[in-house]
Amino acid sequence: MEEYGLLGKKLSHSFSPAIHALLGNYSYSLIELEEDQLADFMKTNTYKGFNVTIPYKEKVIPYLADLSALAADIGSVNTVIRLKDGTLLGDNTDAWGFSKLLGDSRSYAGCKALVLGSGGSSKTVQAVLRRLEIEVQVVSRRGKDNYDSLSRHYDANLIINTTPLGMYPHNDTAPLSLSQFRQCHLVIDLIYNPYRTKLLQQADELEIEGRGGLLMLAAQAQKASELWGISQKGMDSSFEITEKLSRDMRNLALIGMPGSGKTSLAKALHSLTGRQVFDSDELIEEKTGKRTQDIIEQEGIKIFRALETDVIRDLSKLSGAIIATGGGVVTQPQNLSLLLQNSRIIWIKRDADLLSTYDRPLSRSGGVKALYQQRKTLYASWSERAFENIDINRTAKEIAEEML
Repeated sequence: MEEYGLLGKKLSHSFSPAIHALLGNYSYSLIELEEDQLADFMKTNTYKGFNVTIPYKEKVIPYLADLSALAADIGSVNTVIRLKDGTLLGDNTDAWGFSKLLGDSRSYAGCKALVLGSGGSSKTVQAVLRRLEIEVQVVSRRGKDNYDSLSRHYDANLIINTTPLGMYPHNDTAPLSLSQFRQCHLVIDLIYNPYRTKLLQQADELEIEGRGGLLMLAAQAQKASELWGISQKGMDSSFEITEKLSRDMRNLALIGMPGSGKTSLAKALHSLTGRQVFDSDELIEEKTGKRTQDIIEQEGIKIFRALETDVIRDLSKLSGAIIATGGGVVTQPQNLSLLLQNSRIIWIKRDADLLSTYDRPLSRSGGVKALYQQRKTLYASWSERAFENIDINRTAKEIAEEML
């Protein structure tokens, strides 16, 4: 079978194999190389075609026999095609993908775009924007337009992040603060893992439209598959692929009162879907060697909440898992930001009279109904959807059918 793949340096975060599996029945692998291995690979590989990502989009060019007009114009390659004579042609399908992500260009007439980063992806974004006659300002770590001189560009209408800042596994970072960009109406982050980066979460908080890079990834992959002669020319299933990947790759995080059945539901969902299950309370107990109720009673609730947030921070980096959280996870605002990175949040509801208080010190001390009154607004505001849990198996089936 002819082989295809993705060339890059750090690829553990990549969704590309999953996308290409949806595009056709062909072998697609991850080609993870250090920079001193690039020359040998480019001279000796037998791949029929491959995609290229950070940091090799420009570095592969000297090893290619020719470039498409678009790739030559941009100065960046993300798709390589082996020609009939065995030589390699460089092309750029990122431009196609970014155009798809940007959408209707007519709405951007007269806008100013701030492009973060100056690498290969940035060059592609700049080329697309300039062809649309959008004013482009590039910000990088060096030069006169850097992150210390952002005030000159607070009038930007569009902000596009092409840097890896905020990408898995460094989910808690962002390239800048959006608070001063009061004329900005669209933020695009080319990162697709996590699904909602810190930058996009800022945009949500400021009521600015935000778009992640998953659609761009799907669209450029489809175009690459077409250039390799696999996908039908002119076919476009990028939106359908993006929707499927969004459902497959995002976690389901279960929140709700202690005793509402989150752990049991998570296990039932595992039986239905095969997804891995992680329980934050169980992970705290594994980490400390103590029962959660003992930590609360002996060391205090503040210590427990700090441990819980540390565990949620790790869980938030997962993809495609079922996460059962503790009942009080909603009492710490930072946990919401962490969960939203890669999860759809579901509120598991249960009648307060049916909630057990066994081994639940907070429920016993404050009373279940009083605790519910304190938290119900948080559960509602954090969750995308609520499910009433009367029967575990029936509720798990409803969740799987609606959310997965």
